Amino acid sequence: MSYIMVDIESDGPIPGDFSMICFGAVLVDEGLETTFYGKLKPISEKFNPDALAVSGFSREETMEFDDPKEVMLKFEEWIKENSKGRPIFISDNNGFDWMFICWYFHHFIERNPFGYSSRRLADLYCGLEKDTFAQWKHLRKTEHTHHPVDDAKGNAEVLLYMKKELGLKIGLK
Repeated sequence: MSYIMVDIESDGPIPGDFSMICFGAVLVDEGLETTFYGKLKPISEKFNPDALAVSGFSREETMEFDDPKEVMLKFEEWIKENSKGRPIFISDNNGFDWMFICWYFHHFIERNPFGYSSRRLADLYCGLEKDTFAQWKHLRKTEHTHHPVDDAKGNAEVLLYMKKELGLKIGLK
């Protein structure tokens, strides 16, 4: 199994009505050098300016981004090329990130290489600490910039810390 840490940026709260603007993925291994970055053209006329501002892009810039179907096909190929066994989706806030990635995969290419489930990094950490309020974001080494590759890499660093320092039993391939 290969863990793939994912982070997305969007222009609103839900897929379909709003758009995933960009996303990043990092194969979780010792080097954290295998990454994917996609920028997607909006799929809807609706957007929330405050949500879009988090991405650092203007609406005009996003209109020049890549076709979502092509990006999702490239991401699927990247997953196939870089994962061993079943790929496992993991993110900081998988309720949000998974919702967009899963919807985009099924909407645009009618399948999701991750299957039907995902993992949440914070829940793993809270379980190890036996504290549902445990804070973990200070364990990131890479600054949280809202560039999705940076954010995914910082979160992957936390997962590696949990394995090395806290004894999380996890197979990373």
